[in-house]
Amino acid sequence: MHDQFLRNRPFDDLQPGDAASLVRSVGRDDIELFAAVSGDVNPAHVDAGFAAASRFGHVVAHGMWTGALISAVLGTAMPGPGTIYLGQELKFLKPVAPGDTVTATVTVREKRPEKKIVLLDTTCTNQRGETVLSGVATVIAPDRPMEWPRAPLPDVLLRRHGHYDALLKQAAALPPAPAAIVHPCSAAAILGAVEVREAGLLEPVLVGPVARIRAAAEEARVSLEGIRIEDVPHSHAAAERAVALAAAGEVATLVKGSLHTDELLEAVLAKDGGLRTARRLSHAYVMDVPTYPKPLVVTDAAVNIQPNLEQKRDICQNAIDLLCRLGRPEPLVAVLAAVETVSSKMQATLDAAALSTMAQRGQITGAKVDGPLAFDNAISLEAARTKGIASPVAGQADILLVPDLEAGNMLAKQLIYLGGATAAGIVLGARIPIVLTSRADPLTARIASAALARLVAAP
Repeated sequence: MHDQFLRNRPFDDLQPGDAASLVRSVGRDDIELFAAVSGDVNPAHVDAGFAAASRFGHVVAHGMWTGALISAVLGTAMPGPGTIYLGQELKFLKPVAPGDTVTATVTVREKRPEKKIVLLDTTCTNQRGETVLSGVATVIAPDRPMEWPRAPLPDVLLRRHGHYDALLKQAAALPPAPAAIVHPCSAAAILGAVEVREAGLLEPVLVGPVARIRAAAEEARVSLEGIRIEDVPHSHAAAERAVALAAAGEVATLVKGSLHTDELLEAVLAKDGGLRTARRLSHAYVMDVPTYPKPLVVTDAAVNIQPNLEQKRDICQNAIDLLCRLGRPEPLVAVLAAVETVSSKMQATLDAAALSTMAQRGQITGAKVDGPLAFDNAISLEAARTKGIASPVAGQADILLVPDLEAGNMLAKQLIYLGGATAAGIVLGARIPIVLTSRADPLTARIASAALARLVAAP
């Protein structure tokens, strides 16, 4: 355990041969955090596949990660607080691999009293005693003793997007699917179309007024060369034309551009549109939450405002079918409410109990469904045990079925903005998947949504 205070060694107390050290083990997290902070994403450090073909045959830590240990000794131990770093000579002698334990040592070589300059030999050795780094540091040592409280470091949550990467890899293995980008008359919508095309996920067909589309492309500074454009006069016509293309099998998915969601879904639900099914439309967020061990689906957070029991059955079945399509057999569905007991005063608990019974009797298939469950009981085994809840779903849900759109929208956005989640959103229940993008969505979310649509559209 670290001392709560840092204490220095002023110039007059230092003697040639005085030394100080620190020991650190380097792991994957250390390497990736250094890459994130420094911007050095050389694949030799962060890509195991690339590194396997390198001269070392494995990932190696950044040389300057090791060099930073020298800085840590100088700044915290010897000379310590008050030291001014003037220069550093470094020689990198051997690679440092994940799992290595590095000892960084500084040793006083020479003192220059006129400016209180100190030269120190600097070395780093691994657990085998091999020198991996050597050099000489030049510093101005502090002129008086100092004791200072050690600053607490922030907790760092390293986010790897394992689920996101798996989704992209699965989708990228398929040929790009034709996708109607409906009314892409803003720079953001055009950029989104180009991004998913460059990612090899979707082949966009731009449906909207051609003059406005080209103006948006000029604003976004992207080329539309090789991209098909279906010229229609306005957004309503764009929605109708995109639905017709889908009904004719010319596109495999629809992607919302710069028009209202209601306008697009109205065209999808038109009786003569050819995309309706017996199932109600619903929206699902497939979320990669850093603090949750598996993908988490939140539904419905965008389409159905206050669904009744029959509509919730469809919402539930849509989400189950989605996860089964993505390779998750018999997903676990938690039907959420504010409490985990049934109360006649809370409709959400009555609906949850009914949905659980419907699943037991085959009205909902392909999953284990349980509710009512409060949010904590749905995603935390510890919370479920504390409440004494015996359930095959509690604490390990794959799908969170929310009571209404307001609850779902707030939950999803809390996970995104406070929990650091990446969310791929898709509308289900039509003959083809529909992507509802937002200008506020980051690139990762737009790409993930396109990947999700590609997988759902696969024959």
